[in-house]
Amino acid sequence: MMSFPLKCSAFFLAAVLTTAALADAPRVAHVFIISFDGGKPAVIAQSEMPVFKAMAAEGAHSWEAQTIMPSITLPSHTSMLTGVTPLKHHILWNDWKPEEGLVKVPTVFSVAKQHGLTTAMFVGKVKFKHLNVPGTVDTFVFPLADLPVDAQAAEKSKVEAKPVAAAFASALAGGLKPDVCFIHFSDTDTAGHKYGWGSPEQIQAFAHCDAALQIVMRAIRAAGLADSSVIILTADHGGHTLTAEQQKANPTAAKGTHGLAIPEDLTIPWIAWGKGVKPHFTIPRPIGTCDTAATALWLLGVPVPAGWDGKPVTAAFE
Repeated sequence: MMSFPLKCSAFFLAAVLTTAALADAPRVAHVFIISFDGGKPAVIAQSEMPVFKAMAAEGAHSWEAQTIMPSITLPSHTSMLTGVTPLKHHILWNDWKPEEGLVKVPTVFSVAKQHGLTTAMFVGKVKFKHLNVPGTVDTFVFPLADLPVDAQAAEKSKVEAKPVAAAFASALAGGLKPDVCFIHFSDTDTAGHKYGWGSPEQIQAFAHCDAALQIVMRAIRAAGLADSSVIILTADHGGHTLTAEQQKANPTAAKGTHGLAIPEDLTIPWIAWGKGVKPHFTIPRPIGTCDTAATALWLLGVPVPAGWDGKPVTAAFE
């Protein structure tokens, strides 16, 4: 017969284990991370983006989240999807460089796979291949039929947001239901570099990306996933327009750039929409781009690796 102290110990152990199990229970079945490349909040505010803005208003939002340094596409997206800063993931370059190999630290995809979940990436730039570690991303789509063999030529090949969204919609219509999925829209960054951040051309690019977001959301709803999902809308960096003097000194160069430790380049949006999200809520805590991967795992009931810099944005959820 079990003694009273042993009974108490067994009871409290069971209680602890039950609490831990509840803490790790999945809060949603699917997380979709959608990144608007170069998505500076101040320019979003000027743009016709009814879908994006409705989701921000309906869900939990911050217009003051911060990316990492250097505030450029590949290092920032690597932090977004690995939960660690460049000091740990060591991806400091910003082009497709096959000779550099693949990311060497765990990603949100590799951790999810270790827990039996399915993963997907739909991207508009070839450089994301650096994050496509074999066995970690079940579905990787860069929808370009004729990718140049030469790495430098391939780096210049970008796919606009609508074809990326269409590829995603087609995959869902075909039965794909990834547990964690990353979607990347490149148009806004391309226009920002060519014409400047906040230029009429970039504002139009934001509108095009909003139309792509509408395609994505219709696909999620048509697949019956909306009620069991959280969608995170964010960006890798902002950007700024070169001064008239800088443009005059180099008239053939791009009119816009980013990568500096200034608010224009570092500030990004962070929006959560979907199941369990606090409605009409301004997130009070500071948010960093590393928090995105941590939040995705937390929502899916997967423990966040101890060495990650990112922490789940629990304040955004009920």
